Amino acid sequence: MIYIYDGSFDGFLCCVFDSYANKEVLTAIYRDEDFIPTLFASRMIDTDKKHANRVFRKVAQVSPYAGNLLHKGFLTCMPEKEIHLYRLVVKLLREGPGFLRNFSDETLFPVISAVRHLNGEAHLLKGFVRFSELGGVLGSEIEPKNRVLPVLRSHFCARYMNDTFFIYDRTHKEALFYAAGKAVIRPLEDFQMAPPDEAEANYRILWKRFYDTIAIKERYNPKCRMRNMPKRYWGTMTEFQDEAYFKPQSSPAAVPGPGAPDEIPAPATLQEYGQSVPGSDS
Repeated sequence: MIYIYDGSFDGFLCCVFDSYANKEVLTAIYRDEDFIPTLFASRMIDTDKKHANRVFRKVAQVSPYAGNLLHKGFLTCMPEKEIHLYRLVVKLLREGPGFLRNFSDETLFPVISAVRHLNGEAHLLKGFVRFSELGGVLGSEIEPKNRVLPVLRSHFCARYMNDTFFIYDRTHKEALFYAAGKAVIRPLEDFQMAPPDEAEANYRILWKRFYDTIAIKERYNPKCRMRNMPKRYWGTMTEFQDEAYFKPQSSPAAVPGPGAPDEIPAPATLQEYGQSVPGSDS
């Protein structure tokens, strides 16, 4: 039997509930927008909060660790994650939590690997997120593989507890909003960051200038940089943007921008603070 659900975590848990209630063995679970009709029997599962809570409480009761794996595993970009998580729950309820100590277990391994990837990406983004000041609100964009916003929420809310900010996830079309001690994650299909004003443009230029200036040409090691700062994160990092990113909204002229990051320049003496950036080979 193939189940189709609405794509939410509660909807997935209801798939688990219905499989037990109807004594059906699942071969696949698809979100409704991803489902392609097949010759196999399929059924749409309605989301019921009470059913979802019953399943999650049971899993957490058997093993709190499994409950955490289930919740985080749903946030990962693991292919066919729903059926992997479903099999994890089935094995947990059938055999108990003993297999969770065996990381090479064929049911546990894909889930725990995906969760490690999620945690690793969230850890990197704690340092790679770049905020811009937009009329009293801090704004940022990211392009993660996993749905990291629920994992990042507590970190950034604690770090900027007295500010108002948002982080937009371009990949999954959702945003984390924080204001006055409250945080929510909401879908946001279309979003375009506002251009910077004069002050924000100057801060961006200053950050890029700092990045270029502290580099040591003789110690340039592109492999080391790629290992510690993977290239797929560069698209949302200030230090790797083109000149349009440094153009203030109030100025019709483009601000001379830093070059592409092919090489790291040798340290240079800072010029007087202003709109221009020192010449760079990077």
